[in-house]
Amino acid sequence: MPRRRKREGAVDGERRAALAGMASAEAAVAGAPAAERAVLDVPADLTAAAFFDVDNTMMMGASIFHFARGLAARKFFTTADLAGFAWQQVKFRLGGRESPDDVRASREQALSFVAGRRVEELVTLGEEIYDELMADRIWEGTRELAQMHLEAGQRVWLVTATPVELAQIIARRLGLTGALGTVAESVDGVYTGRLVGDLLHGRAKAHAVRALAAKEGLDLRRCTAYSDSVNDVPMLSVVGTAVAVNPDGGLRDVARSRGWEVRDFRTGRKAARIGVPSVLGAGALAGAVAAGLAYRRRNA
Repeated sequence: MPRRRKREGAVDGERRAALAGMASAEAAVAGAPAAERAVLDVPADLTAAAFFDVDNTMMMGASIFHFARGLAARKFFTTADLAGFAWQQVKFRLGGRESPDDVRASREQALSFVAGRRVEELVTLGEEIYDELMADRIWEGTRELAQMHLEAGQRVWLVTATPVELAQIIARRLGLTGALGTVAESVDGVYTGRLVGDLLHGRAKAHAVRALAAKEGLDLRRCTAYSDSVNDVPMLSVVGTAVAVNPDGGLRDVARSRGWEVRDFRTGRKAARIGVPSVLGAGALAGAVAAGLAYRRRNA
């Protein structure tokens, strides 16, 4: 019986991942015009594209945590909630892999941020928070890689577990084509507190890339994907060219075994050895706690 339940759970997980991927592709295509697709001076290469993970690949640290910090500053939730979320990010980055319980907890936390809020409100706040906390955290080396694809006439998409509305803001600000992200259900412009499928994570990213390729007429053999995390091996494996950017230990091993290119924009051997994402996570936690204590002292 336990084996059967495990098998049924795997099937259900794959179904949710596929649904999340399809929903993300639909949202990406719908949102791309609003993301102001880059105007290129060279003929468009219609069958090739590049896909970039966001957290620790395009941006230093976790975009959803920066967003959460901005929401906490606006009293959307308590400092204790933020510290708990930060600890989960640190635990993930130190461990390198999430357990099913961790993923489930992340999903529930993500939903708690937006349930009952209007979509337009979160989009407006996302614009503000990007300027405040994210704009100066973009890896310049990764941004140059994205620009290289744009100048070659290729479309460039972000692929992230971050809410698709926030992902599209990041893509627009970077002059990219658009973004694949987690789709939260909304009715009449208000978030319901449910996801469409699941977080865009792991296998769901691969499903999203395949679905977008089908919609956009892309030849995945001519596409390139970039990520820092071993969790994104499914996405990296569906394209013709995979590049590990600022890789964690697990992805570095996979890249070495499969002959994938590695780009590391971090400085210093110590950073490369222990993994900057872990340091960033710990720093974010310390910053969150310090900010929370300062906030409480100011309002005591």
